[in-house]
Amino acid sequence: MRIELFPSRTLAIYLAKLFVTRILGVLLLLVIVLQMLDLLSESGKILAYPGNGEAQLWHYMTLRIPQLIARFLPYSVLLATLFTFWPLNTNSEVIAMRAAGLSAHQILAPLLLTAFAISAFSLAFNERVVTRATGTLKAWEAAGYGPVPKDPAVRNSVYLPDGPHILAAATVSGSGKDTKMEGVTWYQRDAAGIILAEVRSPSATYASPGWQLESPVRFDVAKTETTRLGTQIVAQGVTPAQVAITKVDPDRQNIFELSRSIAALDASGRRTSELDGKWWHKLSGPLSAILMPLLGSVAAFGLARSGQLLVRAVIGMALGFAYFVVDNAALAMGNFGAYPPMIAAWAPFLLFALLGETVLVRTEE
Repeated sequence: MRIELFPSRTLAIYLAKLFVTRILGVLLLLVIVLQMLDLLSESGKILAYPGNGEAQLWHYMTLRIPQLIARFLPYSVLLATLFTFWPLNTNSEVIAMRAAGLSAHQILAPLLLTAFAISAFSLAFNERVVTRATGTLKAWEAAGYGPVPKDPAVRNSVYLPDGPHILAAATVSGSGKDTKMEGVTWYQRDAAGIILAEVRSPSATYASPGWQLESPVRFDVAKTETTRLGTQIVAQGVTPAQVAITKVDPDRQNIFELSRSIAALDASGRRTSELDGKWWHKLSGPLSAILMPLLGSVAAFGLARSGQLLVRAVIGMALGFAYFVVDNAALAMGNFGAYPPMIAAWAPFLLFALLGETVLVRTEE
């Protein structure tokens, strides 16, 4: 006997349409409310920069909205699952489907397929849009909401060791021999790590080897004396390649760029477990939308007249939000090295997939 994975074509389209419209409605509502709250907290900082006005506020919104969509799309799928199944159960439509011979998995199949398509869209959207918007927004924030830097990949607060000494820069832009540092401080330290002197400069360029400081000023810690210096070249052991991999922000890089950054860090012998976990989470994060119909389906089954429909909806919501809590906790544990990166990214997904399937089978019985 052939087993049908989906209900009839008409019923599958009907359920998918209900699901998609509710996802869009919930996502639109969440984004509007959260964007308004976020704009209230940031508008003062944006308008504090001379010359900023309404255009800059709209520009901030165009950069922030993709982040909100990426973060709250899985939540929207969870809430849309509850808003889809609640009226279907209340109006006895689920009972009619079961009476027609459909299993709980067949009723859920159109929603799971829709959620898979949303996950694929979310993955592409995150890699193509969100990473670019995040890079530009962080660079703009670092500039105090002044003119948007031409290089959206500007890195902030970079620290580079050269033996016992440290070369610090407020911002680093460019790449290779064109790398430029701004807000530079060269800390001269002894073997015990005690700072002997500080050399400050507004900018530095690569001198091949070393970094040439512009108008440097030296402060002697022991003598508490400040001296203006001429051309000064420091940190001759620091190369542009080391600068490029010093501070990797996985939120700014797509999965391919992050792979290259991880390979470069690994080749230099640096710890990459945190970035490995972020890399795997770039895949498991968008796929979390697939879990939401499974976790929220507890609201679909069971008699509405039993008086437990609200309890079932609360259980479904609790399961969905519990996944996000466990997912963030596992990722944090992976960053600390307690879990392997792959386990930290995928264990919550597999755990809640099994939990959702167990709850679905039990509620069906």
